[in-house]
Amino acid sequence: MRYLTWIIALIMLTMFFSNWLEKQRNPNQYLMTSHTNAEPVILNRNRQGHYVATGMINQQPVVFLLDTGATVLSIPENIANKLKLEAGASTRVSTANGSISVHRTNLEQVQLGNIVLKNVEAHINPYMDGDTVLLGMSFLKYLELRQLGNTLTLSVPTQSHIDTQL
Repeated sequence: MRYLTWIIALIMLTMFFSNWLEKQRNPNQYLMTSHTNAEPVILNRNRQGHYVATGMINQQPVVFLLDTGATVLSIPENIANKLKLEAGASTRVSTANGSISVHRTNLEQVQLGNIVLKNVEAHINPYMDGDTVLLGMSFLKYLELRQLGNTLTLSVPTQSHIDTQL
């Protein structure tokens, strides 16, 4: 009986610390959503100084890392396969690690909190590992970004010229 108690205690501690570590990596797991693009999305920076948030691609959950240095939204190949994305033409891109070949794709819908954009250009990257999608400028260029302290506020401009994207 004593061993069973210790085993249960260890399992509970493991679950607690796993959740705690995930919240440290992605403090924006549960973004508030509404049915309008009018409300801004406020993200908290994680302990490494990055903005990581849970969002959606084609109504499927993914984890985004906001990357203003990425021209296009970049999806690891393993995630693209799970999302059943169609790999288009191969193209060469420059990365911090050199030039690589990726496949073009078009995403029907990308959602971060209550901000939803349609027909977003993306790349399927066979060289990316992990479970994080780089949310690049093909999404972010349509938004106003304001950083203050450890928060980043994303909002749709009031005089939006991007009605075709929303």
